[in-house]
Amino acid sequence: MNSGSDNTPRIDAVEILAGIRKWVEFETPSETGAAVSLLVDEVAAHAEALGASVGRRPGHDGFGDLLVVRSPWGGNGPGILVLSHLDTVHPIGTLENDNPFRWDGDKVFGPGIFDMKSGAYLALYALQHLVRTGSETPLPITFMFIPDEEIGSPTTRAEIEAAGRANKYVLVTEPAHGGLCCTGRKGVMHATIKAHGKPAHGGSRHQDGRSAIHELAHQIVRLEAMTDYDKGVTVNTGLMSGGSFINVVPAYAEAKVCIRAWDAETLDQLRETVLTLSPVTPDVRLEITAEINRPVFPRSEGTIKLYEHTRAICKDLGFELNERQSGGGSDGNFTAALGIPTLDGLGADGHGHHTLDEYILFSSLEPRAHMWLRLFETLK
Repeated sequence: MNSGSDNTPRIDAVEILAGIRKWVEFETPSETGAAVSLLVDEVAAHAEALGASVGRRPGHDGFGDLLVVRSPWGGNGPGILVLSHLDTVHPIGTLENDNPFRWDGDKVFGPGIFDMKSGAYLALYALQHLVRTGSETPLPITFMFIPDEEIGSPTTRAEIEAAGRANKYVLVTEPAHGGLCCTGRKGVMHATIKAHGKPAHGGSRHQDGRSAIHELAHQIVRLEAMTDYDKGVTVNTGLMSGGSFINVVPAYAEAKVCIRAWDAETLDQLRETVLTLSPVTPDVRLEITAEINRPVFPRSEGTIKLYEHTRAICKDLGFELNERQSGGGSDGNFTAALGIPTLDGLGADGHGHHTLDEYILFSSLEPRAHMWLRLFETLK
């Protein structure tokens, strides 16, 4: 514990970074549940040492455990919900090979350090500071550490929504891009398009075949043409597969498509359009599913009030907090869509999420820790 001259605990950026580094050195790709759960062990032990209440639900479907931590005070009444995720998009080995932990000037690199282990640690560090100083907050604080956020929180969404309904405010530790917090996000739809054709020899009997890849190519062009930057609609075919051999007319092909929009009505209309796509090629059958992966995160009145409150705190601390609306989704989409005041992007500042040069700014750690502390102390 670091102390000032009067022996009172103080917030220390070097200490914060040491804690973040420990979490970063647990590599936690979403679909490697056992690896994520090893970090859950570490976070649970940290929380238990603070006297917090710790609840753990075993993971399923190959994903890691869900961890819920509650402040040692305040009981179970409506309070502050802090949403964090422990999984990353980076495969095991990234830390050793492609983005090792290193501190270069103001930049600190490492896989998942920006998105979002630094933010998750900062919020828990603020709780640690409260415990060290013997302080309590007006509202109880609940932390949820999600194991599968990077792929849409398929095993935890219901628990996130239930926790949101049980609290007054939701604070999300996603990273701050350019120092900005997030007061709104696009809704996200995931679609799968499967084309079923007819195989044939690709040379001598090509005319007998019906190419599923050819059909799917037509559908992808249709789908991507729905992108409209002016309206904030994006359509991205992220994955495509099909065929069996180079000399066989492909009987099967599949594409996975991510579609995003700013409002629920537009997203619903896009879903209807996708579901009613018809084949271009005779004798080819389409099989289509399209589901809203994350609802729209609206810039609601409650979220604006929460933002203004946080902005005033940051001004008192000596830095400006501005807002943005993001095309990326987060677990905050789920709670904001329920009408619960939700403020996102409260993690460390930095750059390069989902890349191999991902980093945080060391200079942002101490101010952000103070911000978290003041939020916990002032929200009522």
